[in-house]
Amino acid sequence: MAATEDSTAGKLEQLRRLREQALHEGSEKAVERQRARGKLLARERLEKLLDEGSFVELDRYVRHRTADFGMLENRPYGDAVVTGYGAIFGRKVFVFSQDFTVFGGSLSEVFADKICKVMDLALKYGCPVIGINDSGGARIQEGVVSLAGYAEIFWRNVQASGVIPQISLIMGPCAGGAVYSPAMTDFVFMVEETSYMFITGPDVVKTVTGEEVSFEALGGAATHAAKSGVAQFICPSEEACLEDARYLVSFLPQNNAEPPPFSEPNDAVGLEDPSLDSLVPDNPNRPYDIKDVICRVVDEGDFLEVHERFAENIVCGFARLGGHSVGIVGNQPRVLAGVLDIDSSVKAARFVRTCDAFNVPLVTFVDVPGFLPGTDQEWRGIIRHGAKLLYAYSEATVPKLAVITRKAYGGAYDVMSSKHIRADFNFAWPTAEVAVMGPEGAVNIVFRDELAEAADPETRRAELIEDYRERFANPYSAAERGYVDDVIEPRRTRPVLIDALETALPKRERRPPRKHGNIPL
Repeated sequence: MAATEDSTAGKLEQLRRLREQALHEGSEKAVERQRARGKLLARERLEKLLDEGSFVELDRYVRHRTADFGMLENRPYGDAVVTGYGAIFGRKVFVFSQDFTVFGGSLSEVFADKICKVMDLALKYGCPVIGINDSGGARIQEGVVSLAGYAEIFWRNVQASGVIPQISLIMGPCAGGAVYSPAMTDFVFMVEETSYMFITGPDVVKTVTGEEVSFEALGGAATHAAKSGVAQFICPSEEACLEDARYLVSFLPQNNAEPPPFSEPNDAVGLEDPSLDSLVPDNPNRPYDIKDVICRVVDEGDFLEVHERFAENIVCGFARLGGHSVGIVGNQPRVLAGVLDIDSSVKAARFVRTCDAFNVPLVTFVDVPGFLPGTDQEWRGIIRHGAKLLYAYSEATVPKLAVITRKAYGGAYDVMSSKHIRADFNFAWPTAEVAVMGPEGAVNIVFRDELAEAADPETRRAELIEDYRERFANPYSAAERGYVDDVIEPRRTRPVLIDALETALPKRERRPPRKHGNIPL
């Protein structure tokens, strides 16, 4: 009996020692460098991301198998990535966190295997997967095997797309082929000053093109948030990034077969806001902030904006109405008068499709004068890119609500969740103008000959514009035909939308059988 106890005690001691080794990060020097950059360690990030004490680590004793280049002399447990699962607000998520202090976070065969395993488990059990990226790229010592590992991850990103939420947190370098995994996930977060993404670094860019550019300017958080649109969120610190990721998850379902989580609202469902009655300026050419409208309508004024710095002429984000998670899309009159251009069309189309994939109802605030004219937009493909937004709204089967606050002109009216592309409930404020084009442009075209012959062209033009505005630039001609379900007082927008949303929530819409549509990418 004593021998058995000694044997068991010895094995438990061995387990304790191995576990201590497996918990050990990279060398002290590597850890110091990580901290000097203001960055957290791999496990620290997971501890802050997940509910306290909920993290369960998987494959902590995995070790690389490379024998070349003296690698057998350095085989840390867990390799350069920490994987497992935990909870966010009590709901299960699978996670991985790349460890830059071990081999510079470089991807090896077993590194990729660990990530693939948690992705497979997330898909199997219908849970979100969150990846924290901090890697120097493929492990050179493993050659093509490491490249194969990337491809295995990419393939799983595609299989999981639209089935479970996939979120990428860039908390260090992410370069070369490694960038394509985050690019295929649903949301990308970056941290200012410490994270960057690019296909080729500044040195290669200088060699090939002669351009001199810094890491930050080429692929930093600000660049990808404002210029490329690769990053949906940027954060001032890693702690803020992890907290924002938790907040985002609170709006999303576990998978595409479940509804988004409901949160009992503190605001009364029937709450009206009289300030909305005077929010739209009397002058139709004066701007206002559509975010003021959104925050006055949604629960507690809480609005998580997506792609805040990219294509600012359209606003996208998550909020709650009566406790229900909704995706908000709104034209922004403060930027380019809310006109649709290439970037805003692509931004909104991507957001609409993401909401539709995960059963998040859509609420659209419409104030759009049309598509942006000009040779630059035409030559870059505004027709093709604008069609993406039209396709996304037409394809979406979630409940779709729309409120026309002011302008809804031309083809852009059709695109922005109109009744004609099967929106469920469409409302308009008395300030809405639903027409083929604005009064000024319409009068100049329709009455061109009359104006040319008029004794006082300017006076006659003013008369015709006023007549056109009274007859067409209002919501009532559209309401006569049922294109608008009701014209409402702006103050009643919240209760009207919540009632319509709860009516539309059981919606089930069948579409023709097909492999998939062919969106104009």
